[in-house]
Amino acid sequence: MKKTITLGIAPVKRGFLSMEAAKAQKDKFMAVIASLNLGVLKIVDIDDLCENGIASSPDVVPKAIEKFKDARIDALFIPFCDFGAELVASGIAAGFRLPTLVWGARDDTPNTAAARGRDTQCGLFASTKVMRNYGVKFSYIFNEPSDSAAFKDGFTNFIRFAAIVRDMNGLRVLKIGDRPNDFLSVQANESELSNKFNITVVPAKPSELSQQALALIDWVEVDPSTLNPFTARSYETQKENFAKMNAYLEDLKKRYDTITFNPGFPGMPQVSDELNLKKCAALKVVIQSEMEAQGCTVAAFECWSAFSMSLGICPCQAVGDLTDEGLPLSCECDTYGAITMAILRAASLYEDSCFLADLTIRHPQNDNAELLWHCGPFPYSLKNPKSKAGLDNGQQVFELKQGELTMARLGELEGEYYLFAGEGKTTDGPETTNTYVWFEADNWKRWEEKLMFGPYIHHIGGIYGKYLPVLREACRYLGIKFDNAHEQGTYSL
Repeated sequence: MKKTITLGIAPVKRGFLSMEAAKAQKDKFMAVIASLNLGVLKIVDIDDLCENGIASSPDVVPKAIEKFKDARIDALFIPFCDFGAELVASGIAAGFRLPTLVWGARDDTPNTAAARGRDTQCGLFASTKVMRNYGVKFSYIFNEPSDSAAFKDGFTNFIRFAAIVRDMNGLRVLKIGDRPNDFLSVQANESELSNKFNITVVPAKPSELSQQALALIDWVEVDPSTLNPFTARSYETQKENFAKMNAYLEDLKKRYDTITFNPGFPGMPQVSDELNLKKCAALKVVIQSEMEAQGCTVAAFECWSAFSMSLGICPCQAVGDLTDEGLPLSCECDTYGAITMAILRAASLYEDSCFLADLTIRHPQNDNAELLWHCGPFPYSLKNPKSKAGLDNGQQVFELKQGELTMARLGELEGEYYLFAGEGKTTDGPETTNTYVWFEADNWKRWEEKLMFGPYIHHIGGIYGKYLPVLREACRYLGIKFDNAHEQGTYSL
């Protein structure tokens, strides 16, 4: 599920300053951008619109805007090669309401009697004031050289949060079923999500998906020439899904050290372990097919409360593997949890899997550590290599790997949206059931207070890596209040 971020780049310069010096700056930062190897990045430049692709005259503004709009850019970068040009920089930026990055390289020396310098920082101060006058919301990297860590990290973070902003606008969430009866905490305002973020929640029935999974298991090959055109199309889809199911079934058998199924849920007939495993495989294929057909990239999933009775299995393993394939699913029909997972996946530029955990208990010895647990839906790719993998009635059993984590949770209260986020690391702890990892924060009591007093619940999203600045900047563009776990909030008694 790789995606592309299309970035418009419009370098600017002051007309009477040295073109040679400006081009040297452009060549430097473009080389650095190329060296970052951001596979998702597609660049649209203005090389065909002005000398050396560096704008200095207002007549370039409408041409650049037209080109970028035709290219359907997701974000805009305006690098200053020297003092720049206020009319050009602010004019191009004002043509869009997209994530916009402003930066210029630090000048080496001040002006001398013999030579005029670039005056880059001076021009940045001037142009950004005009951008604010035009209502442009922009991001900024400190006035540092092209090859500095500040530029490299800042540029990469910009692409990461631009991916979040792009994905949130028009996000489609497949809502499979409804929340469990007692789970009032996972309620979500679908109309408000649509109005505020252009997020659409698409309903799907667990009973229909269960029937499709059972039909897939029983699928029989026939001569397609005997079918009418409509049935033939459906037949080809089923044939393809049947092949996917069988390949996936074999993959499951290879990955797990133990595969067991309970005697059966109350009211469900007892069947063989092989058939139950086929149900797991078929359900995963059917859900993926439905998400792709509906154009949904995340889903909120009524899991144990629906599929245990309709299929006789828990669907946790399907949740984990679909998340690994770039289609994150949240448990217990947690819509805000699903959106949180979409945010985290975009922050990683679609390279890493995220997970949704229960906040359960504090560590028996470590006061700053908490158990992140759920009944078996974590992505298999995140498994600790030292942990054996089990599959128990469709629920995975393993510990997650060690590493740095970013945790986040989207919440809503009285029409205001909040994103709680913080960084920490995994730590050792007692072994427990299902899928889990112990997480250590800088100050767990502060985290606990924020989670308790904020509009959050017992579900929290996690992804390996450090993305706090990315999430903070995304919230600024999206109109979400950023709730930093590392800053004190309301005190408890």
